Amino acid sequence: MNQDEKVKLYSAMLRIRLIEEAIANEYPKGEMRCPVHLSVGQELLPSLVSLVVSNKDLAVSTHRSHAHYLAKGGSLPKFVSELFGKATGCSKGRGGSMHLIDLDVNFMGSTAIVGNSIPVGVGLGYGAKLRGDGAVVLIYIGDGAVEEGAFYESVNFAAVRKIPAIFLCENNNFSVYSHISERQPQNRRIFTMAEGLGITSKYLDSSNPEKSLIELRDVIETTRSTHSPAFIEIDTFRFLEHCGPASDDHLDYRDSNYIDDAKSKDPLALLEHELTREIQDWGNFFLGLRKAIDVEIGQAFDFARNSPYPDPSLENPSAYAEARL
Repeated sequence: MNQDEKVKLYSAMLRIRLIEEAIANEYPKGEMRCPVHLSVGQELLPSLVSLVVSNKDLAVSTHRSHAHYLAKGGSLPKFVSELFGKATGCSKGRGGSMHLIDLDVNFMGSTAIVGNSIPVGVGLGYGAKLRGDGAVVLIYIGDGAVEEGAFYESVNFAAVRKIPAIFLCENNNFSVYSHISERQPQNRRIFTMAEGLGITSKYLDSSNPEKSLIELRDVIETTRSTHSPAFIEIDTFRFLEHCGPASDDHLDYRDSNYIDDAKSKDPLALLEHELTREIQDWGNFFLGLRKAIDVEIGQAFDFARNSPYPDPSLENPSAYAEARL
């Protein structure tokens, strides 16, 4: 990974981190009337993906979809407006945090139901194969989603039909508050299980972004050229609570040593440390980057606050039951 790629990766990760932290800071004001599952600590994989995919590639995601949407090129003003429930939101103010969609960048939707977007993504991949347009589909999942039947059915179908889909598993070890050791067999990596289902599987080391980028690029290009599905697993860590803007470590479902160890391996901090040694005028570079992102965030929140709410008169009348007195 050359320095230019490192800077692009760091910038993408920092932008996501600062956006999510801004949401966490603003959320208690009560203007965002939807639950939020923030991606603080989980910026690496979508940021790596952003360096190697094209706009024609499609993506589907989970309830924790903010980083995936932003890394795919989704509009920040439309994203923040969606959290505010405004008509200018990417889902017209009707979806909220867990139901993002933006066809302009081929972000085809996220869903609150665990595993629900997996068969949708495979279907989109089947369509891409039939069109022959060279697109691949990115299917973001968490470690909990591989416990759903839809995952196995979808992987099997993708393998048999040779569908250009890449299953991207962000393993943060917890399904809400349940550790993976309580839900899945001991000493079994998810990517080895996926390999047993008949598809190419790779484990990306979050402490080595350079190697991870090389391996991810190879997987995506192979899938693009051969229509062979693939599975990627990466270990990650969720800094904040499962749902909401604060910490939930007082619930004691995560050991304090585990938390400290995970935070010491924060990919963003590690990459920043590396760049401070490579870029001579790092201080000014960082201040300029931080200022540009902060301005962008401020403008997005202003846009959201000044945008109108959806007009109820434009709703489809058939969506509601007739009032009976």
